[in-house]
Amino acid sequence: MARHSGGRGWYGKVIGAAVGVTMLATGASVWTAQAGDADDASPEATAPAAPGGAAKPVSATIAHSSEAGKRGINITIDDGPDPKWTSQVLDLLREYDVKATFCMVGTQAQAHPDMVKKVVAAGHRLCDHTVSHNTGMDKDSQAYQSQQILDAERMITKASGGVRPMYYRAPGGAFTPYSRKLAASRGMRPLGWNVDTKDFERPGTDAIVATVERELSNGPTLLFHDAGGDRTQTVEALRRLLPRLKEQGHTFGFPVR
Repeated sequence: MARHSGGRGWYGKVIGAAVGVTMLATGASVWTAQAGDADDASPEATAPAAPGGAAKPVSATIAHSSEAGKRGINITIDDGPDPKWTSQVLDLLREYDVKATFCMVGTQAQAHPDMVKKVVAAGHRLCDHTVSHNTGMDKDSQAYQSQQILDAERMITKASGGVRPMYYRAPGGAFTPYSRKLAASRGMRPLGWNVDTKDFERPGTDAIVATVERELSNGPTLLFHDAGGDRTQTVEALRRLLPRLKEQGHTFGFPVR
């Protein structure tokens, strides 16, 4: 598995150097726990419940299938919302009649509630991507993990007008058994990915498209970004990929909960 790299806490107060992280096994479509991951204490024993009560608990295993079936693809968009780039992504998704899952950073959702509401109004799903996008949070305490997940859930739910996130994606894939169980207890299925498009690194539109075409056999969930810098290449790659994938007989759906 290859975790994508991003800044440690680059949306929040924790600022540091970008770190490499590990997420997806080459050719594999199922998340496997990293060496050293232990079955931590039950999250219910240590984590406070968010206001409004918990949603129905879901599985704590990483979602890796598509409700759209064998030819299904899950488009996932991370790190927003961003007024400029999220709007452009939404326009493309509407043009090609594609639904996606938006993994939102809590501080971004809080800053741009209008964009969160537009995502929901267009029929897309929400995903909790923590408060500050700390890609090293798997090394932090359970109390810190709880704060990052639960506060982001509250921020996103408030920004959306009451629509709760259905998934939880750890920044950079920094899941722990504890964080997965905590998210699941709140009704948020842990969400990994099968194809890291590397769009975060801005390798060029051609490279992003080529990565998707080369690695799509790994599994249905594709990782893109709509914030964290200039996302022109992401938008252009989606403009090429969405119609092309449809022509190839793929359908688009949501990760199976």
